Amino acid sequence: MLEYTKLKRDRRKFLALTGLTVKEFKALLPAFSEAYRNKYQSNKTLARRKRKRQVGGGRIGQLQTAEQKLLFILVYQKTYPLQVVLGELFGLSQSSANEWVHRLLPILQEALTVLGVMAERDGHKFAQSERHKREAADYIIDGTERRRQRPQKPKKQALHYSGKKKMHTDKNVVIVNTRSKRVGYLSPTQAGKMHDKKVADREQIVYPRKATLRKDTGFQGYEPNVKHAYQPKKSPKAKS
Repeated sequence: MLEYTKLKRDRRKFLALTGLTVKEFKALLPAFSEAYRNKYQSNKTLARRKRKRQVGGGRIGQLQTAEQKLLFILVYQKTYPLQVVLGELFGLSQSSANEWVHRLLPILQEALTVLGVMAERDGHKFAQSERHKREAADYIIDGTERRRQRPQKPKKQALHYSGKKKMHTDKNVVIVNTRSKRVGYLSPTQAGKMHDKKVADREQIVYPRKATLRKDTGFQGYEPNVKHAYQPKKSPKAKS
């Protein structure tokens, strides 16, 4: 079973499973704990009713500490396992894993928002959200795909089949600050067949006026209103 007290000793495994270093995990923990306490007050039940017995009564849960709760939801976000697998990793039933996922995802989102590291999801508001960041407006845009279960319906299979990855995928376009490595924008999820440029065009992303944008050949013809745009050219060998 995955336990924070043991896993933090192996920094490489910790990073692989959570996407964060131990130092970053500890920086996120106070905001996460505060958001959880505000949402689920200790003197009330999950149904928001006044407790009839003292806190700690009844069966002791597997996700008792704030560290274990944060580890649970980060592993889910990073590795995206089946809930039955997630339950096995943390000593929970599939139904309990499902309940905890739905309970902790909004808490994680609120904590990231408080810390100012939550990616913007509305393309029209990207420039506005970047205005308060004390970083150079130097960005790279790229499409990212993640594997998904093969749809049963033929039309949906064709929609999600990525010729590039040779598998069924979901796609997002991300914009990352090249200096801080911070994800500034995350597009809505699209089917894997959709081209990167088409996703960017559809979202009508507004960039800061003096932005520098770096893009790959998947965004050929994508020319947003930025100060500088850089794109590598295809080699003659690739064209032939």
